[in-house]
Amino acid sequence: MRSRSFWILLIFSGVVVFRFYDEYKKVQSETVQSWLKTPTADCAVVLTGGAGRVREGFDLLANQNVKKLIISGVYSNARLREIMPVWSFYGNLTENDVVLDRRSETTYGNAQQSLPIVEALKCRDILLVTSRLHMYRSYRTFRATFPENIYIQKHAIIGGRYESSVWETGFEALKSLFYSFWAY
Repeated sequence: MRSRSFWILLIFSGVVVFRFYDEYKKVQSETVQSWLKTPTADCAVVLTGGAGRVREGFDLLANQNVKKLIISGVYSNARLREIMPVWSFYGNLTENDVVLDRRSETTYGNAQQSLPIVEALKCRDILLVTSRLHMYRSYRTFRATFPENIYIQKHAIIGGRYESSVWETGFEALKSLFYSFWAY
Protein backbone atom coordinates (compact mmCIF):
# COMPACT_ATOMS: atom_id res chain seq x y z
CA MET A 1 0.00 0.00 0.00
CA ARG A 2 2.84 2.36 0.84
CA SER A 3 4.39 1.86 -2.59
CA ARG A 4 1.15 2.74 -4.35
CA SER A 5 0.81 6.01 -2.40
CA PHE A 6 4.39 6.88 -3.27
CA TRP A 7 3.75 6.43 -6.99
CA ILE A 8 0.51 8.41 -6.87
CA LEU A 9 2.30 11.23 -5.06
CA LEU A 10 5.19 11.09 -7.52
CA ILE A 11 2.88 11.24 -10.55
CA PHE A 12 0.82 14.05 -9.01
CA SER A 13 3.99 16.01 -8.23
CA GLY A 14 5.26 15.48 -11.76
CA VAL A 15 2.00 16.77 -13.25
CA VAL A 16 2.07 19.87 -11.02
CA VAL A 17 5.71 20.61 -11.88
CA PHE A 18 5.01 20.16 -15.60
CA ARG A 19 1.94 22.45 -15.45
CA PHE A 20 3.90 25.07 -13.49
CA TYR A 21 6.75 24.98 -16.01
CA ASP A 22 4.25 25.27 -18.88
CA GLU A 23 2.59 28.31 -17.25
CA TYR A 24 6.01 29.84 -16.55
CA LYS A 25 7.00 29.60 -20.23
CA LYS A 26 3.66 31.09 -21.35
CA VAL A 27 3.93 34.01 -18.92
CA GLN A 28 7.49 34.64 -20.01
CA SER A 29 6.69 34.53 -23.74
CA GLU A 30 4.19 37.42 -23.79
CA THR A 31 5.24 40.12 -26.22
CA VAL A 32 4.84 43.87 -26.03
CA GLN A 33 2.77 44.94 -29.02
CA SER A 34 2.28 48.52 -27.81
CA TRP A 35 5.73 49.39 -29.21
CA LEU A 36 5.03 47.95 -32.63
CA LYS A 37 1.59 49.20 -33.60
CA THR A 38 -1.01 51.81 -32.80
CA PRO A 39 -4.11 49.86 -31.83
CA THR A 40 -7.67 51.12 -31.94
CA ALA A 41 -10.82 49.86 -30.24
CA ASP A 42 -14.11 51.10 -28.89
CA CYS A 43 -12.87 50.90 -25.29
CA ALA A 44 -9.75 50.27 -23.28
CA VAL A 45 -9.82 48.38 -19.98
CA VAL A 46 -6.83 49.28 -17.82
CA LEU A 47 -5.98 46.96 -14.95
CA THR A 48 -4.49 48.92 -12.06
CA GLY A 49 -1.61 47.69 -9.99
CA GLY A 50 1.49 48.55 -11.99
CA ALA A 51 3.48 51.53 -13.17
CA GLY A 52 2.49 53.19 -16.43
CA ARG A 53 -0.79 51.37 -17.01
CA VAL A 54 -3.19 54.22 -16.21
CA ARG A 55 -1.06 56.75 -18.08
CA GLU A 56 -1.07 54.44 -21.13
CA GLY A 57 -4.86 54.29 -20.96
CA PHE A 58 -5.12 58.07 -20.88
CA ASP A 59 -2.68 58.32 -23.80
CA LEU A 60 -4.86 55.93 -25.81
CA LEU A 61 -7.95 58.02 -25.01
CA ALA A 62 -6.22 61.36 -25.71
CA ASN A 63 -4.87 60.08 -29.04
CA GLN A 64 -8.38 58.86 -29.95
CA ASN A 65 -7.29 55.24 -30.20
CA VAL A 66 -10.28 54.43 -27.97
CA LYS A 67 -13.58 56.18 -27.34
CA LYS A 68 -14.00 55.19 -23.70
CA LEU A 69 -11.57 54.28 -20.93
CA ILE A 70 -12.41 51.88 -18.10
CA ILE A 71 -9.96 51.86 -15.21
CA SER A 72 -10.56 48.66 -13.26
CA GLY A 73 -9.51 48.11 -9.68
CA VAL A 74 -9.21 51.65 -8.31
CA TYR A 75 -9.57 52.31 -4.57
CA SER A 76 -13.16 52.86 -3.45
CA ASN A 77 -12.60 56.51 -2.48
CA ALA A 78 -10.32 57.43 -5.38
CA ARG A 79 -11.24 60.37 -7.58
CA LEU A 80 -10.29 60.73 -11.22
CA ARG A 81 -8.05 63.77 -10.68
CA GLU A 82 -6.19 61.89 -7.93
CA ILE A 83 -5.59 58.92 -10.23
CA MET A 84 -4.40 61.13 -13.07
CA PRO A 85 -2.99 64.33 -11.54
CA VAL A 86 -1.69 65.52 -14.93
CA TRP A 87 -5.26 65.53 -16.30
CA SER A 88 -4.99 69.20 -17.25
CA PHE A 89 -2.23 68.37 -19.73
CA TYR A 90 -4.70 66.18 -21.65
CA GLY A 91 -6.73 69.19 -22.75
CA ASN A 92 -9.20 67.45 -25.06
CA LEU A 93 -10.44 64.80 -22.60
CA THR A 94 -13.80 64.77 -20.90
CA GLU A 95 -14.52 62.97 -17.64
CA ASN A 96 -17.60 61.36 -19.25
CA ASP A 97 -15.24 59.20 -21.32
CA VAL A 98 -13.63 57.61 -18.23
CA VAL A 99 -15.30 55.01 -16.02
CA LEU A 100 -13.76 53.97 -12.70
CA ASP A 101 -14.42 50.44 -11.47
CA ARG A 102 -14.06 50.61 -7.71
CA ARG A 103 -15.24 47.08 -6.90
CA SER A 104 -12.50 44.87 -8.38
CA GLU A 105 -9.71 43.57 -6.20
CA THR A 106 -8.36 40.70 -8.32
CA THR A 107 -7.80 39.95 -11.99
CA TYR A 108 -10.90 37.76 -11.94
CA GLY A 109 -12.81 40.66 -10.36
CA ASN A 110 -11.49 43.00 -13.06
CA ALA A 111 -13.01 40.78 -15.74
CA GLN A 112 -16.30 40.24 -13.87
CA GLN A 113 -16.80 43.93 -13.07
CA SER A 114 -15.64 45.25 -16.45
CA LEU A 115 -18.01 43.14 -18.52
CA PRO A 116 -21.24 44.95 -17.58
CA ILE A 117 -19.51 48.31 -18.11
CA VAL A 118 -18.22 47.23 -21.53
CA GLU A 119 -21.69 46.01 -22.47
CA ALA A 120 -23.37 49.21 -21.21
CA LEU A 121 -20.94 51.29 -23.28
CA LYS A 122 -21.69 49.04 -26.29
CA CYS A 123 -18.02 48.27 -26.87
CA ARG A 124 -17.56 45.72 -29.65
CA ASP A 125 -13.83 45.47 -29.02
CA ILE A 126 -11.48 46.39 -26.21
CA LEU A 127 -7.81 46.98 -25.64
CA LEU A 128 -6.74 45.15 -22.50
CA VAL A 129 -4.01 47.26 -20.90
CA THR A 130 -1.76 45.69 -18.29
CA SER A 131 1.88 44.76 -17.85
CA ARG A 132 3.71 42.22 -19.97
CA LEU A 133 4.08 39.97 -16.93
CA HIS A 134 0.37 40.12 -16.08
CA MET A 135 -0.99 39.84 -19.65
CA TYR A 136 -1.13 36.06 -20.07
CA ARG A 137 -3.34 35.49 -17.00
CA SER A 138 -5.36 38.66 -17.61
CA TYR A 139 -6.14 37.85 -21.21
CA ARG A 140 -7.14 34.27 -20.42
CA THR A 141 -9.37 35.44 -17.57
CA PHE A 142 -11.04 38.11 -19.71
CA ARG A 143 -11.45 35.73 -22.64
CA ALA A 144 -13.14 33.16 -20.37
CA THR A 145 -15.45 35.84 -18.92
CA PHE A 146 -16.33 37.95 -21.96
CA PRO A 147 -18.60 36.67 -24.73
CA GLU A 148 -16.94 35.71 -28.01
CA ASN A 149 -18.54 38.63 -29.87
CA ILE A 150 -16.38 41.12 -27.92
CA TYR A 151 -12.93 41.17 -29.48
CA ILE A 152 -10.09 41.55 -26.95
CA GLN A 153 -6.74 42.92 -28.09
CA LYS A 154 -3.72 42.60 -25.85
CA HIS A 155 -1.95 45.86 -25.10
CA ALA A 156 0.93 44.91 -22.81
CA ILE A 157 3.20 47.62 -21.51
CA ILE A 158 6.46 47.74 -19.64
CA GLY A 159 6.25 49.49 -16.29
CA GLY A 160 9.84 48.89 -15.25
CA ARG A 161 12.26 46.33 -16.64
CA TYR A 162 11.47 44.42 -19.82
CA GLU A 163 12.65 41.11 -18.37
CA SER A 164 11.06 40.17 -15.07
CA SER A 165 13.05 38.33 -12.46
CA VAL A 166 12.75 34.57 -12.09
CA TRP A 167 10.87 35.12 -8.80
CA GLU A 168 8.39 37.59 -10.34
CA THR A 169 7.74 35.31 -13.30
CA GLY A 170 7.50 32.27 -11.06
CA PHE A 171 4.97 33.95 -8.77
CA GLU A 172 2.88 35.04 -11.77
CA ALA A 173 3.08 31.49 -13.18
CA LEU A 174 1.88 30.14 -9.84
CA LYS A 175 -1.09 32.54 -9.88
CA SER A 176 -1.81 31.57 -13.48
CA LEU A 177 -1.71 27.89 -12.56
CA PHE A 178 -4.16 28.56 -9.73
CA TYR A 179 -6.47 30.55 -12.05
CA SER A 180 -6.37 27.74 -14.62
CA PHE A 181 -8.25 25.47 -12.19
CA TRP A 182 -11.25 27.78 -11.74
CA ALA A 183 -11.15 30.99 -13.78
CA TYR A 184 -10.35 29.76 -17.30
